[in-house]
Amino acid sequence: MEINRLTAVQRAFFESGRTKDVNFRLAALRRLRDGIRRREKEIAEALYQDLHKSSFESHMTEIGMALEEIGFLLKHTKEYAGEKRLPAALTQFPGRCCVKKEPYGVALVMAPWNYPFLLSIQPAAGAIAAGNCCVIKPSAYAPAVSRCIRELIGELFPPGYVAVAEGGREANAGLLEQKFDCIFFTGSVNVGKLVMKKAAEHLTPVILELGGKSPCIVEKDADVELAAKRIVFGKFLNSGQTCVAPDYCLVQEDVEKRFLACLVKWIRRFWGVRPLEHPDYPRMVNEKHFDRVMGLLAGQDTVTGGKGRRSTLQIAPTVLRNVSPDAPVMQEEIFGPVLPVLTYRTLPEAEALVARRPKPLALYVFTKNRRTARRVLDRLSFGGGCVNDTILHLASTRMPFGGVGESGMGCYHGKKSFDAFTHEKSVLIRGAWPDVPLRYPPYTKEKERLLRRILR
Repeated sequence: MEINRLTAVQRAFFESGRTKDVNFRLAALRRLRDGIRRREKEIAEALYQDLHKSSFESHMTEIGMALEEIGFLLKHTKEYAGEKRLPAALTQFPGRCCVKKEPYGVALVMAPWNYPFLLSIQPAAGAIAAGNCCVIKPSAYAPAVSRCIRELIGELFPPGYVAVAEGGREANAGLLEQKFDCIFFTGSVNVGKLVMKKAAEHLTPVILELGGKSPCIVEKDADVELAAKRIVFGKFLNSGQTCVAPDYCLVQEDVEKRFLACLVKWIRRFWGVRPLEHPDYPRMVNEKHFDRVMGLLAGQDTVTGGKGRRSTLQIAPTVLRNVSPDAPVMQEEIFGPVLPVLTYRTLPEAEALVARRPKPLALYVFTKNRRTARRVLDRLSFGGGCVNDTILHLASTRMPFGGVGESGMGCYHGKKSFDAFTHEKSVLIRGAWPDVPLRYPPYTKEKERLLRRILR
């Protein structure tokens, strides 16, 4: 269906009022949940085809998380959609105040290629729960998953309600020319700026989930062995193609040598001495990104890894040391299996290095000292993060996930997914009597004295 026609059909469907019925939304969420369960094997095969993800990693990081989000929304949508009563102010007496929740209308969800199933379905579930119609635009860089999502959604919903628009840049450009009521975009900072610019032409609200260089700070009092283990897990998950992956490590210089040895130990423990031969090790999404990441390794001091196999688009887990803050690998989000390790002497020095850069989507600090952890969390601005772990802060339906500054705006997950696609409409309900004359002209000094008593 042509994009113009698709958005017109969805607007007509929304204006019919069917999606405002909470039971209609819950039935749709149940169909989505059951459809994913039926097609789980097919989805996992598509993820393997596009990114060489194992079935375990596919369920842990995509399919299972999508099902958890849908399950949470099924439990709470009726509560979230309900009218909220609020006390009236003295100036509104006698009156009744309430907040009514209404869907924006027709929503656009633009998903990236790194978690192509999760980041299509998870926000779309929020749009459905909130009562919107929805167009899902999967990434053309993950064609097997895109096709799988198109078939899944086509089986479950009429296109006037929920539809999938496939294609590359031309399709993206065509969608952004349309007037949507809400746009949810996950992807790069540069494309996020374009989405926001196009949305501004229609004053369309946007949620932008972007990225950035997410740091790990490892203090000398940290459990270095555990820190290395958890950083290796978070960094090399999905071959480093994760928006909240540790992008670089700042390690207190006294523990650098031990930390590097532990990184190498856990890389080998997870994927062996020949990780490119490991059946569960993912690959880069395409040649463009394979070449980009390999190019960042030029002239760097490699502790382990540093090799790639172009025929399979795999790059071995790589650790770099003696990295300059001005090196090319430190100028852009790596989005690949390369971990630069820099050292610092004092914590303020590490904080200053992080603070000079754009606000990251995530930050991780490893320390046994609660005061140190609190200091870092209080002094540095970032989207979200962990103390003594990586990645897992986003694995909760009860905590909001989103960026700040250049790493994004708005948030979602759980209730915040519902809120992201919802307008809260404040309403005051009053009767005809009494009609207090204070507010009406003519204004007198006596009225003003009384007003000042009330409003203070």
